[in-house]
Amino acid sequence: MGTIGTHAINGHLYRKLAFDPLKSFEPVAFLADAESVLVVGPAAPVNSVGEFIKLAKAKPGSVTYASAGSGSTGHLAGELFEDRAGVFLVHIPYRGNAPALNDVMAGQVAASFATLQTALPFIQGGRLKAVAVLGQKRSALLPQVPTLAESGLKNFEVRNWTGLLAPAGTPAPVVNQLQADISRFMLQPETQARLAKQALTYLDMKPKEFAGFIQRESDKWGQVIRAVGVTAD
Repeated sequence: MGTIGTHAINGHLYRKLAFDPLKSFEPVAFLADAESVLVVGPAAPVNSVGEFIKLAKAKPGSVTYASAGSGSTGHLAGELFEDRAGVFLVHIPYRGNAPALNDVMAGQVAASFATLQTALPFIQGGRLKAVAVLGQKRSALLPQVPTLAESGLKNFEVRNWTGLLAPAGTPAPVVNQLQADISRFMLQPETQARLAKQALTYLDMKPKEFAGFIQRESDKWGQVIRAVGVTAD
């Protein structure tokens, strides 16, 4: 199994890894994308991306966002947002998603770029406000919440993805058969319904398509990490 962290981010965060994220594996199949969302506390004077950007520009360096830790997807999503929106936010790293969202709900931190799986119960309970989803399409679980692209930020997408990879050198017929079997299962209506309830999305990619996707993700997040200068060593 591989994730955005193991195969698109960590290779740029750590100087030395026990494996090469791109060369040590044969990509087999994309499995799931955990939808992400920009959230703020219930008392925040923000109800749209435009208002959030306006607030950040009015108070540069004073608007904060929480993440599960330095180098996490939530952290890097915030850095990407800063670049695309032309604002300066202050990153507050936590040890995990729960304490990060707790402080957003309490008003100690302004916002967070969180997975919808984690944030949805608090959004539904009125303890968080969803400002925008970070994917290309609106979420079926939050159909009233626009995407960042709809809100004016083009070329912005965050995928918290998971995929299946085999050791490098695995014969192509084996890789292709595995992908075909996975595709058949994942495209079943029952499977799709279960994924949707968990704010997960499946993309039906052939192995070569998945390999290209991983390369693009690595290039994208590597650029963000180099621009920020963050490391985990």
